[in-house]
This record gives sequence, structure tokens and C-alpha cells, in this order.
Amino acid sequence: MGKSIAFGTIKNGDHNAVVNLSNTYWKELIYGYLACISFVDNELGKIIQALENSKYANNTLIVLWSDHGQHLGEKRHWRKQALWEESTHVPLYFKLPGNQQQKANCNQVVSLLDIYPTLVDICGLPEAPKLEGNSILPLIKNPNLEWNKPVLSTWYYKNHAIRSQNWRYIQYRDGSEELYDHKIDPGEHTNLANDPKYKKVIEEHKKWLPTQNALPAGKTEWKGDKLDQRASQWIKNDSIPAWLR
Repeated sequence: MGKSIAFGTIKNGDHNAVVNLSNTYWKELIYGYLACISFVDNELGKIIQALENSKYANNTLIVLWSDHGQHLGEKRHWRKQALWEESTHVPLYFKLPGNQQQKANCNQVVSLLDIYPTLVDICGLPEAPKLEGNSILPLIKNPNLEWNKPVLSTWYYKNHAIRSQNWRYIQYRDGSEELYDHKIDPGEHTNLANDPKYKKVIEEHKKWLPTQNALPAGKTEWKGDKLDQRASQWIKNDSIPAWLR
């Protein structure tokens, strides 16, 4: 199912279209992406500088994040719409008002669901009931704090990824699985899911999968879609494109 997702939406495949346009188009797309990041970084600097020069510098909380990552040809995939690291790993920055924190990087795994509980905690408001996220204020104050709270990412119907500190486990709705060891394989190139010695790791991560799955809006039952059809066809007649193998 993972390769079926990576194929994309363009006829004959997204990555196939990119590499066939020209010998340099892949690089040009990456250059464009990096240029956009540089532009946004520069504009953000102007906003922060204006804030620092204003009367609100010591009573304003800054939070910066992105809603999703971006594939630029990694694993022969483009855009988002996947459960791998490139799609689900995003920047997240917190700047407390005034000089309440030291500049530091934190490498713990957190979720965008944690933003709201964190804001509630920082502002000293009553804890809201039934929130799925966790306040990461303890990590903001101590980035080296042991955390150990795996994060769930879901893409479309019954496709889930569990990201812990050292592992990514993916379970697709057709039952196929992927497991990557981020200590030695940060690019997620070697799928360990079929190796029996990692059975315990998989079982530990399965505990974090949702027990209920909501159907897509407007559907009362699941009858499959193009992803299911494509994956089933490839398994049946081994017709997966050579560029995606």
C-alpha cells in the first residue's frame, strides 16, 4: 500500500513525470522549495524584529509550526499524502514571553495536537477535558527531559503511523506494515516489519493505534478506492513500475 500511495495522482506516476520532464527538473523543484523557505525565514525575521521593538515584546507568546512536511522525491514520492518522515515531520517553535527560556533544540517526538494543551498550560488556564494532546511545557523548560510519548499520524481511512523516539511503525488498511529504525535508518529505506526479531517492537507500537476509525465524510461503508485497486493489482500480477521498486 505504501508504494501505491507513493505513485501519486499523475498518470504513470508523479516521480516518473518529474524525471522525464528534463534532466534538471528534479533539482529545480528542490531549489524552488529551498528558495521559498529562505523567503519565509526572512519575512518571519521582520515580524519578530518588529515585535521585539514594540511594547508587546515581553507579553507575547510566539508559536510557529507547519501543517505537514513535503516529499521532494524521497522514496520516489512527491508532495505530502504519506505516512513517512518527510510528510509528517514539521517544524515547531515556541518562544515564551520575555526571557523565560534559553534557546535550545529538543529532539523529543511531539504532536501538533500538543499545541493547544501547551497554550492552556502556559497561560495558566483550567485544563480542558477530553484533549488528546499533551502539554509540552515541561519540554520547553527542559528539552532533555525523558518524554516517551509516541505520536499518531493518520492519512485517509485506516492508514496509521506511530512515531516513537527511535522507531516509525506504519500499518495500512490492507494489513501491510512498515517498520523503520531511526537510530540507523533516518531515511526510512529498510523495512524491518517482516523480520521476526522485531515482533516485540511492532507489538509495542500497535498499542498506540486507534481502536476506532471514522469513515470518510459522506460514506456509510468502505468499498475501497484507487489506492486499494492499484495495490491489489500490483500484488496480483507483479506489475509495480520499475522506477518505484
